[in-house]
Parts: sequence; structure tokens; C-alpha cells
Amino acid sequence: MLLSEPFRRLRACLWLMPLVVWAAPREELRAALEKAIGRSMAGKPGAVVVAEVASGRLLAEHRLELAATRLAAPGSAVKPFILLALLESGKPGRLVCERRLRLGARRLDCTHPVTALPLEPASALAYSCNWYFARLALRFQPAELARALERAGLVSVTGLAAREAAGAIRTARNPDELQLQALGEDGIQVTPLGLLAAYRRLALLRAGSDARLAPLFEGLEGAVAYGTAQLAQTAGLVAAGKTGTTAAPSRAWTHAWFAGYAPASAPEIVLVVFLEQGAGGPGAAPVAGAIFEAYRRVRSAP
Repeated sequence: MLLSEPFRRLRACLWLMPLVVWAAPREELRAALEKAIGRSMAGKPGAVVVAEVASGRLLAEHRLELAATRLAAPGSAVKPFILLALLESGKPGRLVCERRLRLGARRLDCTHPVTALPLEPASALAYSCNWYFARLALRFQPAELARALERAGLVSVTGLAAREAAGAIRTARNPDELQLQALGEDGIQVTPLGLLAAYRRLALLRAGSDARLAPLFEGLEGAVAYGTAQLAQTAGLVAAGKTGTTAAPSRAWTHAWFAGYAPASAPEIVLVVFLEQGAGGPGAAPVAGAIFEAYRRVRSAP
């Protein structure tokens, strides 16, 4: 398989990037992260995984077996990879959001602030605009989009757990299925560990110098600063990330995701929070915020 230029640089980064020198011993960081995870996940069904960006090693985890084997649709957490594919292929654009979106029997109306101006790629990602990503997904052939999602590493096996499931991507059969896949609602299933691996690749790409990808990283930072992931904010640390919400197979419940990394400009940690039967995407963001805060405190300790 031919790799795009950003991914060729990423492969080089994996070999050349030095290990992060922490301001505190790794065990101190692990203890702080696990304490924050334990408090914020008390009484919540789900899994959390935190890894070091440079090495890919796990720093902390909660219910690792679930993180390795639980398959679910990623919801809007997949949108950064749709934008990545659009930017790499030269297919991004500006669209005025029409807000009401129907795909087959599914109603996926936008709930972000109303704007009469066309959304740029970065703001569309920060606001998680369903209209934007559904409509621009139609610029791809179904097999082309499926390959882009596979290349992003979303369905990879990481080797971070003894028993691990691989995710799955189905090639869309019609325009509605293609758009639902771009929204992470259908045609794709990932594990929390698989999503962690994909976001680690984004964090590694953040260290690159490809100006084409700037809207992607601006959008991830904007999601935490003013968009759908604001509850992951922590004072004194700029983080980047994305929430996601998707219906459980029975559609009686929704699952909630947050995936992201920090510091935003030079990522050192990457994390995924998955809440089964969660209260929507924002339900996962406060857990991420508690983890980012624990990391900030250890990192800034004298």
C-alpha cells in the first residue's frame, strides 16, 4: 500500500523521535493518573487508556480488557480522520450548515451554534458539524474512504493487551451509508485501544511541519477551547481532542467517547475515555479533564 507523504514522515518520526523526558518519574505519573481515573470513573461503566505519545507505552489504564475487546461505533470521534483524508486529498471546503440532516431513517440534526457564515474545516471539526462532514464525505468513493480510515490505524491491533480484538470497516454501499460512516455512526467499529492508536498517530503528526494539516490540529484544539469538548479543559494546559456519541445496538442507550492528547502543541500523552451507556459525548470529556489535570500537576511539579 502506498503511503501519503504525512504518513511517510510519521513512520520516520516513530524511529527518530526521542523518548519524552518527564519532569517526574514515570511511576509518580502513573500513580497520579490512576488516582484521577479511579475517582472520575467511580460508578461509571467503561474503560480508560492513557499512553506516552513518543513510545506508545501505556501509562495508566482502567479495565484494560474491555478497552482491548469492546467494539463500538466511534461516533464523532472519527471526524478528525475524515478531515485528515480531505486535507491529504485536497478535497476540503467551506459549507454553510443547513442543520437538518436525514440519512435514511436516521435524524442527525446539528446542535452547534447557528452561523450564517460558511464553516471552515477547523471550526466544522471544533463544532462537530454533522452537515459538513456528511456532505463532504460524498467527495470520496466508498472504497477510497474505507481505505483512508484503515490507513489511519483505527482498526489496528496494538499489542498493548494480551487479548485484543481488531476493529472493522465496511465499504459503504450507497450515499447514505457513506455519510453515516463519515459520522462514525455506521460501517465502522473500533476498540478503545484502536482509537488510542489512531489518535497517537495524530499526535505524532502534530510534531510535523505539513501546513496542509493545520486546520485539523486547530479544530482539535478548538473543540476543547470552545467546541464540543469544553469539559475536558484544565487551567494551565492546552489540550486537543474530540468527543463522540453513538447509539448502542439496542438504541436504548448511547455510548460516549473522548479521545485526545496534551500538550496540544507538543503532545506527550494521549488518552481515550469510553463510557458505556454514557450520557452523551460531554459525559466522557470531564473524565479526560481530570486526567489532563493530574498530568499537568505532575508535569509542573518542582
